[in-house]
Amino acid sequence: MSGFPDPVRGPLAPTAGVLRPLGVHDVTITGGPFARWQEINRSASIPLGLEQMEASGALPNLRLAAGEGDGDFRGYRFQDSDLYKQLEAVAWEHLRAPDAAYPEFVAASAALLARAQRPDGYLNSHYQVVKPEKIFAELEYSHEMYCAGHLFQAAVAASRAGCGDELLAVARRFADLLVERFLTGGDDGIDGHAEVETALVELYRHTGVGAYLELARKLVDNRGKGLIADSGMGPLYSQDHLPVREAGTAAGHAVRQLYLEAAVVDLYLETGDESLLERSVRRWEDMVATKTYLTGGLGARHDGESFGERYELPSDRAYSESCAAIASVHWNWRLLLATGHGRYADLIERTLHNAFAASTSADGVRFFYVNPLQRRADLFEDRYLGRRREWFACACCPPNIMRLVASLGHYVATTDDEGLSVHQYVPGEIRAGAVTLEVETRYPWDGRVRFTVREAPGGPWTLKLRIPAWSEGGLVPDADGYARVRRDWKPGDVLDLDLDLTPRLVLPHRRIDALRGCAAVERGPLVYCFEQIDQEADLEDLALAAEPRLRAVERDVPGLGPTVVIEADAVRLPPAPADGLPYFRSSSTSAAADRPAPTPVTATAVPYYQWDNRDGGVMRVWTPHL
Repeated sequence: MSGFPDPVRGPLAPTAGVLRPLGVHDVTITGGPFARWQEINRSASIPLGLEQMEASGALPNLRLAAGEGDGDFRGYRFQDSDLYKQLEAVAWEHLRAPDAAYPEFVAASAALLARAQRPDGYLNSHYQVVKPEKIFAELEYSHEMYCAGHLFQAAVAASRAGCGDELLAVARRFADLLVERFLTGGDDGIDGHAEVETALVELYRHTGVGAYLELARKLVDNRGKGLIADSGMGPLYSQDHLPVREAGTAAGHAVRQLYLEAAVVDLYLETGDESLLERSVRRWEDMVATKTYLTGGLGARHDGESFGERYELPSDRAYSESCAAIASVHWNWRLLLATGHGRYADLIERTLHNAFAASTSADGVRFFYVNPLQRRADLFEDRYLGRRREWFACACCPPNIMRLVASLGHYVATTDDEGLSVHQYVPGEIRAGAVTLEVETRYPWDGRVRFTVREAPGGPWTLKLRIPAWSEGGLVPDADGYARVRRDWKPGDVLDLDLDLTPRLVLPHRRIDALRGCAAVERGPLVYCFEQIDQEADLEDLALAAEPRLRAVERDVPGLGPTVVIEADAVRLPPAPADGLPYFRSSSTSAAADRPAPTPVTATAVPYYQWDNRDGGVMRVWTPHL
């Protein structure tokens, strides 16, 4: 099937792959949660982010580097990256729904960056202002290349979105310096935080400069060979413990691992090196089977923001950083394009609707840094754990969230030589060259999805629809998880998909110690949770019935808006002793008979992504199960 847009105006434009992505502007999302997120992103989140670029020090720091400001440097050594992610968010939002203010902000920022940039191309406000003698001398924790990577991605976004090439010129000067020093100059330094590698590949795709691809390849190939100095966190933290072709499991700092994986698959797509894809897929399979939360969240430990051991998935101490959810989408999207296998789109869906969606409040102006699956009544809040906050001292997550929301259309559908594949179900319109497809649905609240062909090229082509692994009945998927319908489509042709949204009781793997004796509730792509505000008894005294009836009920809930709650058969457990050690001798049959019987009650669950929008009370995803 020919006649598709080229080049792709989106975050990823690979030159090879089983599937070809569409641009951000090729998909219009008109309803459902995705549209709601994009609406609040534009009206609330992005304006907040633009204000914070001044308030947090991101822009003032660069003025200091340009010799134009007064005062001291503020924030972390990677403060520049907040601006770069904000610029990328603004660029994709301009492509999605043009506004003259967006390219103006990009142009003003590009001009400031050009003034701050050193003549040799170096650009990092922290090191230029605070530690100029340490430039490229502390790569194990400096984030200099990490910041450069986000600059490169912002520059590509601005160029593809029609916001001008001034930012691209700044990015290329810095990229050329990295090439001169770290590719042809003999310096084998590697940034402790992977990110520049995937960005260099995209910069290569956009500019055609092969040296950027070669530098990305060198950085990936050399990681795991002990070339990163000890930052005090050990080699596992920075994925420097084993080369990428040998490591068999996701380990260390979760976001670093996931950005590295994105680069590994990027390099496979551009070079055809099967060894890269094979090992990345092996790590993905291990991660999904043993280290992934029900919500799609990743990272079990606050210590090092890291993956834990296999099956180490505590609910109350889950780290599940918002940035890790975003990086997971990046990795899975590349794997999907490389292989065409629907399991990667399944995990994107799980992540977007749960771990990622929960990161932002209903009004779009408060954010989670970490995303636990349980909150206790006596939670002790720290810098990042607690209720959503407007901003953070380390604010990597909010602008990262904004750039993904602005570009959501990019992740909905793809093309190939056979036709069009739809991976995520949202109401709106998909435009792919000569094909225009209208999508009507109330998904994820309703499983019915109607596709109407509005324009077609003539001749047969295939429409492929992902059948989620949780859906039973209806169209039969192929080995890749897609229902294929091939015909000579005409304008006005209609195809209906009916996905099974029957609520499901989910049990954990027996090796997940933290979850033994518990169960969770899902419906469609949504994970549900129980919040105290919706219960008729103390949530910590509730247990789900052995075989609970699960009833989906549409409601307009104050603080949440229209949603679908699930009512579940449950019991209120009798009071437990409050004195002495919290451990009890196994009771005899006669003693057990004297205890009060559990009281039947109805427990009410709401979608996990909507939690913490009301009273901030107790919450559980995993609940005791009789």
